[in-house]
Amino acid sequence: QGQLVQSGGGLVQPGGSLRLSCATSGVTFRYMGWFRQAPGKEREFEASISRSNSIQYADSVKGRFTLSKDSAKSTVDLQMNSLQPEDTAIYYCAAAERTIWSSQFRADAYDTWGQGTQVTVSS
Repeated sequence: QGQLVQSGGGLVQPGGSLRLSCATSGVTFRYMGWFRQAPGKEREFEASISRSNSIQYADSVKGRFTLSKDSAKSTVDLQMNSLQPEDTAIYYCAAAERTIWSSQFRADAYDTWGQGTQVTVSS
């Protein structure tokens, strides 16, 4: 069984940008998602992309985050612009192998998770 390996993240000032990447080699999926979890909060949906490149965003990131899939490189990337302190969290990519597209917003719809990467937005 494959693994999801994340890269990117780090510390950025408010208004800055970061790019997260999720390597999906060896993982089969119907769709991929990105979630984040801030201290003391539940893991929350940010964005998802299907194999046919349908994309959904949470209202909190719409217009600031862009999700893309590179099938040749087997990666799913999350470009994050106009970052704010409230975006500070651990970010996770995830793969859904069995559930249907309408389940994309639920963390329990996903079967395989990346290791998580810290994103800190602070001046």
